[in-house]
Amino acid sequence: MRILLVEDEPDLGSAVQRTLIQEAYIVDWAQDGLDAWGYLESYWTQYTLAIFDWLLPGLSGIELCQRLRARHNPLPVLLLTAKDRPEDTAAGLDAGADDYLIKPFRKIELLARLRALQRRSPQFQPQRISAFGISHAASPADCQPRSNSQSALGTSSRYH
Repeated sequence: MRILLVEDEPDLGSAVQRTLIQEAYIVDWAQDGLDAWGYLESYWTQYTLAIFDWLLPGLSGIELCQRLRARHNPLPVLLLTAKDRPEDTAAGLDAGADDYLIKPFRKIELLARLRALQRRSPQFQPQRISAFGISHAASPADCQPRSNSQSALGTSSRYH
């Protein structure tokens, strides 16, 4: 499964990318909103999920969500931000994010939220595959990444 990670803070972006790769995700990492939009508009790459920071150079995570939804793109989006007021959470979800995670966060919670987004996504609902008179219910759970570790990276159990 391929994730677009959009995070402008190099240490955090690198840690999240490393965590996702360890969990068997393919990760493209953009450090500003304009680059992220270029990734999203590419005809060559289909993303399973996206993780957007709110405060980004170029286009904000909110603007990325709004552009996706204006184009009726159902890509599941997790908004990852230090903005922790209830009004911010509501604004992020209303802009089109499917989930909202406040920094600092724990690795285990980030991974659980990504799995939950995958379960709710229409592209991950079981499909019937039929060929030569044989029918099989293919479930996305058959293709879930397997966790190698539930511990946090580095010496801290939270990402900031």
